[in-house]
Amino acid sequence: MIKEYRTISEVAGPLMLVQGVENVTYDELGEIELQNGEIRQCKVLEVNGTNALVQLFESAAGINLAESKVRFLGRGIELAVSEDMLGRVFDGLGRPKDGGPEIIPEKRLDVNGLPMNPAARDYPAEFIQTGVSAIDGLNTLVRGQKLPIFSGSGLPHAELAAQIARQARVLGTESNFAVVFAARGITYEEADFFISDFKRTGAIDRTVLFTNLANDPPIERISTPRIALTAAEYLAFDKGMHVLVILTDITNYAEALREVSAARKEVPGRRGYPGYLYTDLATIYERAGRKKEHEGSITLIPILTMPEDDKTHPIPDLTGYITEGQIILSRELHRKGVAPPIDVLPSLSRLKDKGIGKGKTREDHSDTMNQLFAAYSRGKEAKELMAILGEAALSDIDLLYAEFADEFENRYVSQGYETNRSIEETLDLGWELLKILPRSELKRIRDEYLDKYYPITDEESE
Repeated sequence: MIKEYRTISEVAGPLMLVQGVENVTYDELGEIELQNGEIRQCKVLEVNGTNALVQLFESAAGINLAESKVRFLGRGIELAVSEDMLGRVFDGLGRPKDGGPEIIPEKRLDVNGLPMNPAARDYPAEFIQTGVSAIDGLNTLVRGQKLPIFSGSGLPHAELAAQIARQARVLGTESNFAVVFAARGITYEEADFFISDFKRTGAIDRTVLFTNLANDPPIERISTPRIALTAAEYLAFDKGMHVLVILTDITNYAEALREVSAARKEVPGRRGYPGYLYTDLATIYERAGRKKEHEGSITLIPILTMPEDDKTHPIPDLTGYITEGQIILSRELHRKGVAPPIDVLPSLSRLKDKGIGKGKTREDHSDTMNQLFAAYSRGKEAKELMAILGEAALSDIDLLYAEFADEFENRYVSQGYETNRSIEETLDLGWELLKILPRSELKRIRDEYLDKYYPITDEESE
């Protein structure tokens, strides 16, 4: 029998102290029944003897300390899961918000999940095609990888996230691919953009969408990514699906964590964030991956806005330690009208070599990728020299590199948010751009690939 307590002694912001409790545990779910019969949810943050500190999922307004009752449910937050979740929209706690019926659960899962045994992990090695050339061609995403997108305030990360969610697929397994999309701390306008975009393109049919709005309680924001990953684990490891999880915006999550930490009067770490921020982020990111003897997998793309575009800020800094690379959006490219404004030089996918090559993408992928990086880097240097010394100071070959850099940004990186390029189209476009340069400059590509994709003309042979 569930015991009820009328011993609420204090409410301070999102926190509430309940005295004289018995057998209450950390992370346990609770219900507060108000005088008018309204039920609100809460979660145990700390137990000290017979005192329990709980966090409210909803507003504290209207809670009468003397008349309200609290009962603890003996379990943590659970998510009701079923394949019927695909095509549905939920709030940050997994409750339907699309007007559809409640999910009839196949099972209920603890949202904190279970740690993945390192010995049971399988190495990421399969190419995921996003349809975005700057990712597929140069910073390849591999099934089971954690590849964050570092953005800045006002940059179009939402459009890029929606594009990847629409277009991403594992080649050859299209029917068994799903997307779990979780947005935290967003406005009504942003939530409507994601929902309407997925419905417009039909991507909603293979997507589970969780939206936590900016005016929702911070504790819900902390739970949303765990709820999304619980849905992903069910689809991946119970149903054998390849699941792409997109989490936006990790910065809003960290801010909610800081708010709760400050309310608990914990000793702050860097920039006021709790000292356990690294550990907390790791409990989210490390739920992605592949398991041996399981067909399914979870590939994770967390998106975060860097405060003041600062890569050394604690959130991107710690994220970079846990994940396998980063895709960086550039404010300068955005001003130029490049869409998506992916800055390919500082971007990095540490597992890109594992997902490319013969049988995965194409045999020339690795060589052309290295050559495009080198040529673009030299082209940018030539453009900087041109800005300082003038065009006349550049050699003919430097002018060609400068032209290559412009064409690379305008044609390869900039493709808009509706263009879905296959990996063959991306690789062919790379060769087309490399032909701006003389064949003798392509020193990073093996002769066998040059002969196949950049044959010597009669004029050159003479």
